[in-house]
Amino acid sequence: MKEYKVTLYREGMLGSLLLGASKVDPEKFSDFLNRNAREGWRVITMEKDVRRMLLLWKREAYLVIMERDR
Repeated sequence: MKEYKVTLYREGMLGSLLLGASKVDPEKFSDFLNRNAREGWRVITMEKDVRRMLLLWKREAYLVIMERDR
């Protein structure tokens, strides 16, 4: 039997406010994935999303779907 977890991973708003756009930091994103892997989660799919915030700025995010054995 499997269980699933859906997570929206995104960086903080500060980079967007200062730079006009914020991209996901690969090191932080790797840490996030590795923390979940240690808990038994395995990524089955992910989708990149660029979201607007406060009408003027953009922030990159990833919708990550993971699974693990129960």
